[in-house]
Amino acid sequence: MTRDKLNKTQSTYPLFIVISGPSGVGKDAALDNMKKAGFPFHYVLTATTRLKRPAEKDGVAYRFLSEDKFRQMIGANQFLEWAKVYGNYYGVPKQEVKNALKQGLDTIVKVDIQGATTIKSILADAVLIFLMPPSMDELVNRLKQRYGLSSEELDLRLSKAQEEIESLSIFDYVVVNHTDDLNLTVDQINAIVVAEKCRLKPRVVTL
Repeated sequence: MTRDKLNKTQSTYPLFIVISGPSGVGKDAALDNMKKAGFPFHYVLTATTRLKRPAEKDGVAYRFLSEDKFRQMIGANQFLEWAKVYGNYYGVPKQEVKNALKQGLDTIVKVDIQGATTIKSILADAVLIFLMPPSMDELVNRLKQRYGLSSEELDLRLSKAQEEIESLSIFDYVVVNHTDDLNLTVDQINAIVVAEKCRLKPRVVTL
């Protein structure tokens, strides 16, 4: 079979890919490496009311909004899904997703487990990928290094992480994210995308 004929057998429908996992698992790091690798995806910016950290820029990792603005968008039904997590609001702008899919772009969004569950109920053909820490000890180390949490806050996040890991059944794929080998994580996510493009019955996401 020639390369041209092979390409014609692959799905031309855009995928809507949801990356999720417990807090501290390395979702941002994995997505940053995907961007650096030059994969042709549209990365949806999550809107949030949390404070911008010193190294962050608005419109790069997140779209930072005031709580009033976020609530206005909720009232106008402008989010595909939204939730309040650890005291801050997070939401996926619906119009950005619609525009990207309309242009035929494979689209990736990063959300928590609650958000992934909501999206799955709205878009059954979304591809849900769960990022798993190599171990709970590794997750503890990541949380300590990243947030400087108190023992009470750390216990809360670990308890929630354990609950989230028990939600694996709603996901289509699981990828163990080793922070010292992010290239492997990126390769595995890309392999999932390639496999999805080769399905005989393609996923068709309409929004």
